[in-house]
Amino acid sequence: MSVNSSLSDVLAKGIEELRTAEAAGEERETARCGLAVAEAYRRLGRVIEADAAWKASYRAARSAEDVGAMAWALWSGGTLARQRGALPLAYRLLGLAAELGKRGGDVVVRGYSLAGLAETGRIQGDYQAVGELHEQLLVEARRRGEARHTVWALEGIAQMHRNTGSYDRALALFEEAAETAGRADDRRGRAWALRGIADVLSVRDGDVDRALALLTEAESACRDMQLSSALAYNHKMRGNVYYRAGLYAEARDSYAQALAEFRAMNEPRGTALSRLGLAKSLARLGRNPAETAAELAELRRTLDRIGLRHARDMVDKATAELGVGPLPDLAEPTGPAAPSDDARPSGAVVLR
Repeated sequence: MSVNSSLSDVLAKGIEELRTAEAAGEERETARCGLAVAEAYRRLGRVIEADAAWKASYRAARSAEDVGAMAWALWSGGTLARQRGALPLAYRLLGLAAELGKRGGDVVVRGYSLAGLAETGRIQGDYQAVGELHEQLLVEARRRGEARHTVWALEGIAQMHRNTGSYDRALALFEEAAETAGRADDRRGRAWALRGIADVLSVRDGDVDRALALLTEAESACRDMQLSSALAYNHKMRGNVYYRAGLYAEARDSYAQALAEFRAMNEPRGTALSRLGLAKSLARLGRNPAETAAELAELRRTLDRIGLRHARDMVDKATAELGVGPLPDLAEPTGPAAPSDDARPSGAVVLR
């Protein structure tokens, strides 16, 4: 199917082919179809089904002694873990996927797994550790002529430049990513690139109209392809654009919409970032400062727990910007232990 096919179509086709492969007892084909199903579920935000599907794909690949397929399943699991905010688990699964990709001689899955490790580090704000890896992966993707991987690397490097204040360089890279994705008919990659361009035009130039127009274009692609996560991040960025322009009521509504979407997908990172934007908007609209301080303190603890350094710094900046500090020191709540998969630091993956 096309890279631009709707995810519901991909899921339906994947399930159909998966059932056929299972009925025929074809383990390799079962693993391949199971991977497609897992990825469709993940992109639709159906994390419970995605988790079960990638593990089933891994088991089928292991039964078939297909090292490459095992690597792809672990890559899917690691990507899902990052989406869920389980960053230590993401590192472990993606690391195992990269190792198996190397062992099986599959340079593509190894490249995607290394890219996943780089993206996980970038999301955490560890730019020094992963900046060079992003650049290396960009060179490799261009050498192999992989447009989608090239777009991903360009966007990752652009995001790091944007977050460190190099707006001109970030804009050039996002625009190159959008052009590359357009030539390759990669609507997903182009939608993410347009979101990045809108962000830079908003923060650097204050160009609200152009930023909103780009986000509207990207939103259309997200809806057509049912890209739930990308759509939620689009709405969060719309909130950012409104907030920077002083349109706090519009920002509040956009952040609230994104928050509901992220919560429906059980995506902790997007949820926390949307909460932060909503808290800032409500503060500007007259919310009690003590309530804002309590919200920001809870967000700071949440972001510390997830390990998002850049986002944690954003809370500190918001505290200073809104004049509600110092924040209360919240004690860590007691409760059930974290899931065992997240707690295991190393070793083989246990799949039941």
